[in-house]
Amino acid sequence: MADNQDAFRRIDVTAKDLPLHCPQPGAPLWARHPRVFLDVLHEGEVSCPYCSATYVFTGERPKGHH
Repeated sequence: MADNQDAFRRIDVTAKDLPLHCPQPGAPLWARHPRVFLDVLHEGEVSCPYCSATYVFTGERPKGHH
């Protein structure tokens, strides 16, 4: 069985992806788990507690966020 987690190791996100949640729309059925919202702006990187996908914020931070 192929290891499909490599495709989900690092996912770049921008301000248009906020509020960030995992799984993302269009994720394959095998990658589905309960939706969890993630605070990627706090440290610029966050991992999903269910599937370990790592989301990295790139680009300009949105106005009004701390």
